[in-house]
Parts: sequence; C-alpha cells; structure tokens
Amino acid sequence: MQNGNLKQGAHYAAYDSGAPLEWMDHTLEIQGLGEIRGKQFLKDILQFTGCEISVNSLPSGASMPVYHQHQENEEIYIFIQGQGQMQIDEEIIDVKEGSVIRIAPNGVRTWRNNGNQPLLYIIVQMRENSLRQYSIGDGIVLDKTVTWPN
Repeated sequence: MQNGNLKQGAHYAAYDSGAPLEWMDHTLEIQGLGEIRGKQFLKDILQFTGCEISVNSLPSGASMPVYHQHQENEEIYIFIQGQGQMQIDEEIIDVKEGSVIRIAPNGVRTWRNNGNQPLLYIIVQMRENSLRQYSIGDGIVLDKTVTWPN
C-alpha cells in the first residue's frame, strides 16, 4: 500500500498513513482552532466501531493551544519518538519514546514538545469502562494450519 491508500476485504480495512515523520503532512479543520497540522483521525477511514485512533506529529517547540477533556472517552497516548511533557490536572509528566499515558475522561490535559525533534505519538480514544473481553480471553484459536504463499 502507498501512503493514503485504503484496501478493504470482508473482515478488514488496511490503510497507510505514511511514515511517522510524514505525519506532519496531515491536516484537519477543528472548529474554533482552525487548521491543525500533524494529526489524522482514522475512525472514518478504517470504519472503527469501538474506538477512535489518531496518528500525530508535534514539531519541536510546539504545544497544544488549549486544555481539553472528554465527556465519555478515556484516551491512551503512545509516544513513538521525541520528548515532551503532558500536563494532566496541573501535574507535569515527562514523556519520551516508549511512554504510554492513560487519561480518564475528566482529566484536564494539554501537552508540548520540549525536545529538538518531532514528537510522534498515537492516541487511542474509547468509551471508559466499555471493555468486556480483552487479550487472549477474547481470542479463538482455530484448527487451521498456517500457510503463506511463496
């Protein structure tokens, strides 16, 4: 798949959002904030039914211009590259490659890139307390031999 291409089958959708260093090329319009660069929501593209996921790039020295919280959804921030800080309920938390942060809906949040390279991260947003089955408990092992074409 090339960047931006969507491939779909009966039970899947696959999309190439580009290499993480290209995520800054994504733009979207947010009411009250105008055009935002470096963010792409994937729910509508991949037709998620239980969550929203976005890929994000924040340039060195940049920060989110607002505080925000959610009505129903918790968020998971997964940091892939760079360093920065999150401010959650006025507490400062340093983040870097490998950091994973969960924030409850009512958590007041903002973040910034205080490093010298792009801060690359993925945000997973889902309704709080909605997970009923997870991990291997939701999996079904099939009686089928794995084969790959040559």
